[in-house]
Amino acid sequence: MSQTGASGTRQATDPYAAPRDFGPVRFLHRLNPLSKIVAPLPAMALLLFARDIATPLIFCLFVLLMLVIGAHLRARTLVVLLVVLPLVVAVMSVSFGIWADAALVGDSPVLVEAGPVRFTVGAWLIGLATALRLTAVVLLALIGGLTSTGPDLVRSLVQQLRVPYRLGYTALAAFRFVPRFGHELDVIRQAHRVRGMSDGRGPIAAVARTAGYVVPLLAGAIRHAERVALAMDSRAFGAHPTRTERYLIAFRVRDWVFIVSFWALTAGVFTTAAGLHAIG
Repeated sequence: MSQTGASGTRQATDPYAAPRDFGPVRFLHRLNPLSKIVAPLPAMALLLFARDIATPLIFCLFVLLMLVIGAHLRARTLVVLLVVLPLVVAVMSVSFGIWADAALVGDSPVLVEAGPVRFTVGAWLIGLATALRLTAVVLLALIGGLTSTGPDLVRSLVQQLRVPYRLGYTALAAFRFVPRFGHELDVIRQAHRVRGMSDGRGPIAAVARTAGYVVPLLAGAIRHAERVALAMDSRAFGAHPTRTERYLIAFRVRDWVFIVSFWALTAGVFTTAAGLHAIG
């Protein structure tokens, strides 16, 4: 998420700041990060064994509705979820259907026939079920991924699950290296462009440019690691069994309600699917 300052330049939001309150409608931002991981876990595990189309489709539609209503998403993210994602599912259904076992489709009607290749309705349905299953698992993971930050997740692990803060915040510091490397790489590319070192074309010039990024990027990574180490040492990181927090991530009643409700929905969907499959 980013904000636009008075000068018109985009500034990154501080990931360590207290969570923003987007109102009661955007309820997903008010939940504890752990509840948004625990709640969809049973559904994610059971979807790996689902072979029908209806079950993953129900979860896909439900999670999309939940994200659109309960999460504060950028317009680009909404376009990806509502437009790009269905197109990806359609492409994957064909891709997976091509590799479906012909013995499983029987005498299904043929959709496309090109020489020895026969793409049938049954093969496409198998591919669609697989694509929807993968998409449902990804969407369930996005419930927490789009509405929580890494620092808040670490705080929840430390405060609720009693994970040693030395492990949690060390992993978080390492994870924060990734966007830092991206910024350093942009600066290096701009510096090379100003010096006329990016004028060449062709594969050889591209390899040479890439090789020229390695040394300055490595030097910047070492400098950043030294600064992080000095900052952690100056704050006596790891010297005491506990540490203070800028703010607490509470696990409230609404988190339990969200978990129990999601588990009840999961049980209801899979129980209904199993009953219909037994009847069929």
